[in-house]
Amino acid sequence: MSIRVHKLAKDLGLTSKELIEKLHKLKIKAKGHMSSLDDDTATLVKEELTASVKTRKTKEKTVAPKEKKTVSTKEKPVVVAVPCAAPEPAEEKAPEPSLELKVLKIDIPITVKELAVKLQTKPNELIKRLLSKKILITINQSLGEETAGPIAEDFGYKIERLPTQEEALLQDHQEEVDPKKLKPRAPIVTLMGHVDHGKTSLLDMIRETKVVDKEAGGITQHIGAYEVVLPKGKVTFLDTPGHAAFTAMRARGANVTDIVVLVVAADDGIMPQTIEAIDHARAANVPIVVAINKIDRPNINLDKVKKQLASINLVPEDWDGKTITVGVSAKTGQGIDELLEMLLLEAEMLELKADPDRPANGIVVEAELSKGKGPVATVLVSNGTLSVGDVIIVGLNYGRIKAMLDDKGHRVKDACPSKPVEILGLSGVPLAGERFYTVTDEKKAIDIVTKRRLEEGRKKLEASAKKISLEDLYDKIKEGEVKELKIILKADVQGSLEAIKDSLIKLSTEEVKLSAIHSQVGNINESDVMLATASNAVILGFHVDITPNAKALSKQEGVDIRLYNIIYEAVNDVKAAMEGMLEPVIEETFLGRAEVREIFKVSRVGLVAGCFISKGRIPRDAICKILRDKDVVFKGKISSLKHFKDDMKEAKEGFECGISFSFNDIKKGDIIEAIEVRKVARRLK
Repeated sequence: MSIRVHKLAKDLGLTSKELIEKLHKLKIKAKGHMSSLDDDTATLVKEELTASVKTRKTKEKTVAPKEKKTVSTKEKPVVVAVPCAAPEPAEEKAPEPSLELKVLKIDIPITVKELAVKLQTKPNELIKRLLSKKILITINQSLGEETAGPIAEDFGYKIERLPTQEEALLQDHQEEVDPKKLKPRAPIVTLMGHVDHGKTSLLDMIRETKVVDKEAGGITQHIGAYEVVLPKGKVTFLDTPGHAAFTAMRARGANVTDIVVLVVAADDGIMPQTIEAIDHARAANVPIVVAINKIDRPNINLDKVKKQLASINLVPEDWDGKTITVGVSAKTGQGIDELLEMLLLEAEMLELKADPDRPANGIVVEAELSKGKGPVATVLVSNGTLSVGDVIIVGLNYGRIKAMLDDKGHRVKDACPSKPVEILGLSGVPLAGERFYTVTDEKKAIDIVTKRRLEEGRKKLEASAKKISLEDLYDKIKEGEVKELKIILKADVQGSLEAIKDSLIKLSTEEVKLSAIHSQVGNINESDVMLATASNAVILGFHVDITPNAKALSKQEGVDIRLYNIIYEAVNDVKAAMEGMLEPVIEETFLGRAEVREIFKVSRVGLVAGCFISKGRIPRDAICKILRDKDVVFKGKISSLKHFKDDMKEAKEGFECGISFSFNDIKKGDIIEAIEVRKVARRLK
């Protein structure tokens, strides 16, 4: 006989997560809450945990109050003094110069004229200071924070950017959540899988309503969000029409799903859309629970389905894996209770929480224009409590909520976290996946939405929102980011698909990783484009076509699609793109050396070094190192290069010249070395 971890946890009055942590401390292997323990192990665990609780209670009773105080006073200095006492004085001394600066709060960007007024100086003085820093600008041009900041410091001010109108209005939503105010929320579960494997029928059985009868041909035509109340808690279900809709929400930054239930028919097994669903769920980085449906049918082989799951890295827990698999029947209701119990256990492990008392925000699940109601949106509340009468901003729309309906069509006044409701009163139809925020000022909400619409129009005109492509990969990779190229592969036959995939995966290195996030036989479709949009991936097709809808969507979303007929052409293109992501090698070439023999102080210029060129040449546009006792004290460009009062393009060996830098600590006896810096492209090994 054996007992599941979650049942033993219940007997001991612990959560599954707490018990698993204690099992690991006792060096007992337990992968998850569905792991089994034999009777001897379970008895040992019960005795060990019961004994530890008794020992702790006995110690608490026997320890005298004085001893407790002594321990606490000894412990406090250790905890506080070790990390804090030594560094504090150093931290206070270091920023002393910056503390003397006056704080100046301004809007960014700011014109030169406006900044001059704020700094209490003349615009001409400000322009001169900018010119000395090699910045050529007019009085009405705008300065960003990176330029305005250093200039303000020269005048004794430290700049702080004032929040924009939108930031100020949404400030309550940006504040950090107080952990003490967090309360458990219901998990949001999405059902995904192959067409006609029984996703909606399964949800229909759970809700005990006839959702499927309302749909054309029994196939879901829209996204529905439904709340199911169970004895042990609530679960919110999303019923999607396809994986493209699921990923469209991710493409707009909305990872709304906590758990994905992958529905697999026991008589069909793994199908193409099942693989597609798994890839979409993995790209969203959410746990997957497998519901093997139609187990009431004759001549089914559950082990065959589990073997198929194991082959795609979804090893069932009863096969010593980590994937929860439950056999269910949407027709008879068999296994439904166990599936719901597993979902609540998985949610318990995720420790899902939200603050119901802060201003409400959440995500649009679906929206439409109703003839009788106007714009209608189904939303899920993420944080806070949404109420009738609240003013909200959502994407390019705003509105005051006139009415709210739950999934059964009943009017409700409030909606807490994870509750799906249909709202009325918006100015337009928002997009699925857009986030909404409650605000206090309706007039300001209108102003913000107006600005958003103008900005959106400007972006469309400039066509600046391009997705990643093989040509501009290097430009898209910023310093510090993980260098990863994500690709989606489509081919005409499985053999070609595997051959291309293997060839491309071999290109991965420690510096540049290549990930094939989805690979499948068939033409490039809308679902592929939406997955590429959400994951910022490139689509590669081999001997396949693009569906008309996918072609139109790829243009709209700016997704790069490449079609090939020869494998090595695809490999060479990807290799070239990955090489562009490698940081170039910086090479320095020695040009010349000069000795500083005298220092002159010149008005309006500063310090000028009187130099003798002992080797090579010193060009006017060269980058120079100033060496003092073999240490580099400065590295930068020359400000001026002169022979007496005449400017020079370069100073040659054996001649004297005057050199000035933005560095004002140059001294007699310093050595100046001129170098040429080149960036050399690297190649994959």
